[in-house]
Amino acid sequence: MVKDVFSHVRTWVFDLDNTLYPPKARLFDQIEVRMTRYVMDSLGVDRPEADRLRRHYWATYGTTLAGLMREHAVDPTPYLTHVHDIDFTVLEPDPELAARIGALPGRRIVYTNGSAPYAEQVLSHRGLGGLFDAVYGVEHAGFLPKPEQAAFEAVFATDGTDPTRAAMFEDDIRNLAAPHAMGMRTVLVTPEPQQADHVHHHTDDLAAFLSQLI
Repeated sequence: MVKDVFSHVRTWVFDLDNTLYPPKARLFDQIEVRMTRYVMDSLGVDRPEADRLRRHYWATYGTTLAGLMREHAVDPTPYLTHVHDIDFTVLEPDPELAARIGALPGRRIVYTNGSAPYAEQVLSHRGLGGLFDAVYGVEHAGFLPKPEQAAFEAVFATDGTDPTRAAMFEDDIRNLAAPHAMGMRTVLVTPEPQQADHVHHHTDDLAAFLSQLI
């Protein structure tokens, strides 16, 4: 049974974007528009070049912000404020998901490459506010992004998480490699399955998957 391989878990770690809300909400589409505009304005480039740079930063560093910081010494705080100034009303409450998360035994945390204030907004609009013991953003990892293992180590050290007794739920397959290496149980949350040695489980319905663990 799936439940048996999670019996040792005492900390449940959830990514945010496209994990705690469905991709059909297209929330990240709004963020991408604002990221592109920020790259255009801060670097003085046109839209095609900004899009090219964003793809390069994502592939090379894990996030647009990481690339801007490393290649251009961009201040992360104004960037995070700008890109997360979006319309959250496209999100709908999910009472079933809230019930499943609330029933998990042990500690429950959110860890996102976005900012913690942004994550709190998303959780509130999804009806998931108050369910988590802590919410961590990229700022809590010294602005190092997932998939870097040092980012996970920084957040887990702050939280007191023992990775060998934890599970990670994430929509980006790259971001499960470090958790796997650290001894975590990994769950890929995506519409389509993807195969990799560091992915232990896949689901396209997070609430339904969590229902098997109680």
